[in-house]
Amino acid sequence: MNLAKLKPGESGKITAIGAIGPLKRRLMDMGVLVGETVKVAKVAPLGDPIEVTVKSYQLSLRKQEAEGIAVEVLP
Repeated sequence: MNLAKLKPGESGKITAIGAIGPLKRRLMDMGVLVGETVKVAKVAPLGDPIEVTVKSYQLSLRKQEAEGIAVEVLP
């Protein structure tokens, strides 16, 4: 499952980051790392962008960026 498919309020553990190049570097600099827990705070009405919480701070990601982040859904 990827991060873009999580609904608001759901959490997941990042298992892989499929981005490459500058995008992967930017995500890693923001704390989006394998093993981190991420929670979807809200999704815009048309599904883009997606606001997530990582390491107690909030990020807005484009849907395309979120689709490249594999997560394991947490209960």
